[in-house]
Amino acid sequence: MNFAQPLKPLSLSDDRKSLIVLDQRLLPNKELFLELKTKEEIFEAIQSLKVRGAPALGLAAAYGLCVVMSEYTQNPPMDFFRKSERIIYYFESARPTAVNPTITLNRLRSVMISALSVNNISSETILELMYAEASKIEKEESEASGKIGESGLSLLKPGWGVLTHCNAGKLAAPGFGTALSPLYLALERNYGLRIYSTETRPLLQGARLTAYELTKAGADVTLLCDNAAASLMAKGEINAVMTGCDRIAANGDVANKIGTSNLAILASHYKIPFYILGPLSTVDKSAPDGESVVIEERDKREVTEMWFKERVAPEKIKVYNPAFDITKAEMITAIITERGIYRYPYDFSNI
Repeated sequence: MNFAQPLKPLSLSDDRKSLIVLDQRLLPNKELFLELKTKEEIFEAIQSLKVRGAPALGLAAAYGLCVVMSEYTQNPPMDFFRKSERIIYYFESARPTAVNPTITLNRLRSVMISALSVNNISSETILELMYAEASKIEKEESEASGKIGESGLSLLKPGWGVLTHCNAGKLAAPGFGTALSPLYLALERNYGLRIYSTETRPLLQGARLTAYELTKAGADVTLLCDNAAASLMAKGEINAVMTGCDRIAANGDVANKIGTSNLAILASHYKIPFYILGPLSTVDKSAPDGESVVIEERDKREVTEMWFKERVAPEKIKVYNPAFDITKAEMITAIITERGIYRYPYDFSNI
């Protein structure tokens, strides 16, 4: 596959009655696209990580709401709106740490509220306005990806070793993604980067997804166990760390895949710049700091048996399996967005 042709983690069917999702749980061994029509199917796809990545989750929720509501266009407009409200709350509960679904769903809610003030408007027309808003969000996220990539690339030099964690590329967002966007641009411009991808336990998004898409693009990628990062840094192989983000608090604290904070601490010790890359849609000004962000805890089976033919831990062992951790703002060298590069102390009051 040409690296200039982005993978599409999700799209709409031609008749817009289904959400088409690439089942990322099966990668890299199988590319299977699922056709989702019901609210339960879409909720489960989000919760089970068939679709994942902050911007992609936001789009899945927005387009998913439109798909589900396409079955209710014969309802009176106010009934249509009340029904959509229940589905919005339902989708928001699927992945509580990621803020993008709440933001995109709120945008569609605002469209509906505005439309209801128009005399004699039909539910069919309201749905069309919702589809248009969702499409606008997708375009904005794709454009943001390119701008994030350009700003991120300005911080890198040819031949550098760059470490990334989890997956924040084409599979997680429109365009080239967030954290991987500058790496795709570097590939296009022959920077000769050495890219290191952590495996990202317990769900192995680095091994299954980041290594998959960057290898397909022809990049120089090395996979490592999460606990090997310090060894590489000590050898001087890493010149920068770049990760995505699932939520940015008002003070610059960042919620991202579990293990991100570990890397920030290591990077600080070895005096390596640590960069967070993400669209401003991931900034949650209602969260004053990282302590106010709800951290999702997931099924213990992801740790004890998910990737193995036999259990690797005792039956009754207790398991701590948070999906995310908080990286403190002062540990982050810069936060790179579509509006440029923010540095500590972070001020997002103008967005």
